[in-house]
Amino acid sequence: MPTAARLVAATCLLVIGFLVSSMIMANGEEGKSYGYFPVVNMALGVACGWTVMGKRAGRGWTAAVNNGLTGVASLVFWGLFVQGTYEMVRQAMRNRFEGPFEAILAIFEIGVGFAEQLWASEIILTLVIGAVVSGIMTEIAARRWN
Repeated sequence: MPTAARLVAATCLLVIGFLVSSMIMANGEEGKSYGYFPVVNMALGVACGWTVMGKRAGRGWTAAVNNGLTGVASLVFWGLFVQGTYEMVRQAMRNRFEGPFEAILAIFEIGVGFAEQLWASEIILTLVIGAVVSGIMTEIAARRWN
């Protein structure tokens, strides 16, 4: 059921996905083509905001902050998983793996490699502040338009 809280949560995580993607691209390798990287992360932000944060809104202020942290954690997890899977498929098309099990393990190895890029202080600060603000704004929307 569409609610204002789901819409606000989806919008907030869309913005976080865009900001963090832009920061990763700015801190990344010179001349590297990122393709649909920000668009995919923004779509994941909408999906995580709608399904994870939106349905948990309206339970109080402490729960709102926890809701924001949970939503951003799920965005980071799914972002690393989807981007790692995409990179694994790209490498598999170039016959980089001996078999399917090695390819599946590579998803997590590649994801850990991508997670190392998130350890920049400005990215962590953006994720934490964005999580708290997203949770509070989702809670406000749930209380106001319920």
